[in-house]
Amino acid sequence: MATPENLAPYRVGEWLPSDQAFLARWLDSMIRKTDDDRRTLHPCIAEFRDLIESDPTIFMLFNQMFEQVPRRPPYDRDPTGKPQVRDYQHMLQLLNTILRHAPEFDRSGLVGCPINSILDWSMGTAAGMAAFLDARVNAALKKVLNAWARFLSSSDSTYVLSEHPQKGWFGADARQAMPDFARDFRCEPDRPHHGFGSWDEFFTRELRPGARPVAAPDDDAIIVNACESAPFRIAREVHYRDRFWIKSQPYSIVHMLANDPLAPLFAGATVYQAYLSPLCYHRWHSPVSGKVVKAYVQDGTYYAEAASHGFDPAGPNDSMSYITEVATRALMFIEADNADIGLMCVLAVGMAEVSSCQITVYEGQRLRKGEQLGMFHYGGSTHCLIFRPGVKLEFDHHGQKPGLRAKNIQVNARIARVVR
Repeated sequence: MATPENLAPYRVGEWLPSDQAFLARWLDSMIRKTDDDRRTLHPCIAEFRDLIESDPTIFMLFNQMFEQVPRRPPYDRDPTGKPQVRDYQHMLQLLNTILRHAPEFDRSGLVGCPINSILDWSMGTAAGMAAFLDARVNAALKKVLNAWARFLSSSDSTYVLSEHPQKGWFGADARQAMPDFARDFRCEPDRPHHGFGSWDEFFTRELRPGARPVAAPDDDAIIVNACESAPFRIAREVHYRDRFWIKSQPYSIVHMLANDPLAPLFAGATVYQAYLSPLCYHRWHSPVSGKVVKAYVQDGTYYAEAASHGFDPAGPNDSMSYITEVATRALMFIEADNADIGLMCVLAVGMAEVSSCQITVYEGQRLRKGEQLGMFHYGGSTHCLIFRPGVKLEFDHHGQKPGLRAKNIQVNARIARVVR
């Protein structure tokens, strides 16, 4: 089917298809599996249920979020004519099923965020927006997502790392989508599952030596890409505190940096934001040479989206800037060797699903440009590089315009140059 000019073929980063019919068919298949195999709720799902049913505010919101989904196509029905996700009890049963499944490859419409798909309509309602900002809800979701992460880290998850022509990550369709996989990544193609012991090992795969050379390794004026990512947005003279929830979604430094004592130094900053796709490399590398000043993970939301666009099921597209202030994220402050850069921050933002941000550097560590900082463990959507005011930068987008149609720039490739 031809893609209309004004519709991207995927939601941001290709984690979900824009074709709602495909997504509806996938969800219908998941509903059938759930209805055919009703198991006892996993303890973390049962705990989530108890939270919903015991707290009056959360109980109200989780009822209203399904009631507020529009009663018109395509929101109201699955392909069989039933409501897709009917209520919070049905949602919990579907989450229970997801905990035993790993994402399958599908070139026609990869569903890389299955839980996001279950919440697709409800998270865009007024009640959903309120519920998924609640700290207690996010604490419960974190337990659910961590339980799924344990499955994805087990050998049981390798069933999708097969050579099935359409659904396997080493099948014909996947090889066509990732033709240089064996050349670029550490793996053993002659072993089962290419030597990966779990889905998580596959997702966090390492590069082979020389696969992503560091641009100008001895030139501290050159800044390299921290992730395998597509440029989304550049903002200059960013306010220290701003109304990040309004339609234009301006960045708000104090909220992005989680009220860190170093945040005031970045008032008026330049922010470069880019997003990742599920087929690429998911480790982060240092964009500069320097010393780690501080590094930690800030817990936040998982399925919150901006209310600024009204009801919008494609929130991951329209909330890319918004989530930098509220989502679970890793903050890594680096004092660059180049005095014209000085202190800068790498912000790795998790969105939906596991969103597990693992930092692998420590305070005081000396870094060479291109060295690893950490990784996303299944999930992770976007990252920002934040530079203090006064740092003059010329960005290199590799011949493209930042936005949802941009293509990936390789990690360690040049993305900016400091100018005096």
